[in-house]
Amino acid sequence: MAGSHPRHQARFLERASLLRILVVEDDKRTSDYVSRGFAEAGHVADVLSDGRDALSHGTRENYDVMVIDRMLPGLDGLSLVKALRASGTTTPVLFLTAIGGVDDRVEGLEAGGDDYLVKPFAFSELMARLNALARRPPAQVEKPRLMVADLELDLVRHTCRRGSVPIELLPKEFALLAYLMQNEGRIVTRTMLLERIWDIHFDPQTSVVETHISRLRAKVDRPFDEPLIHTIRNTGYSLHA
Repeated sequence: MAGSHPRHQARFLERASLLRILVVEDDKRTSDYVSRGFAEAGHVADVLSDGRDALSHGTRENYDVMVIDRMLPGLDGLSLVKALRASGTTTPVLFLTAIGGVDDRVEGLEAGGDDYLVKPFAFSELMARLNALARRPPAQVEKPRLMVADLELDLVRHTCRRGSVPIELLPKEFALLAYLMQNEGRIVTRTMLLERIWDIHFDPQTSVVETHISRLRAKVDRPFDEPLIHTIRNTGYSLHA
């Protein structure tokens, strides 16, 4: 692997959110290297070496991103990703492989991969690519109705209710709540919200996110017994029961 030890690179990594990562790699040296780097960057990685085990794990568990080698025992990487997509799994996949020809890259992307990185690689580039994949909106077909606990958001009628109580939301409040609900249980950072909801791709030193979160809490949480919008200190927000 190119570059220095992950500990020395971690200070340069983008810490947009804490990620849960599935690594499918049968080369122990590579898997140890990347899993150690992920841990030092504050992420959680599950490591598997067999393609069939990965298919079972990947369809059962909820990951933010997957890192998959092409040459795997049991089930090769291309077949694994095709099977994941056929099962309805939409988790972003980055192929990490020594097979690096143009046709190989195209084949990987057409199989359902979202990105392709060739070995040898720099850990900082791998992490930057995974952060970029994790920032993408979920690649699933948008459901007309979102539900988290007793909170319901109708994306067609643009209505919101918690239990039997209707909640009136302004357009930005509605968009913000929808994004949080679509990422239920995940950490969503202030930067991600600025880009997604306000289309701001720099830090304008504004309190617009905090103001809208406060307004949402006043409508969605405070009148009820159980809060759903949680602040993750120094990181962002997460909506979950």
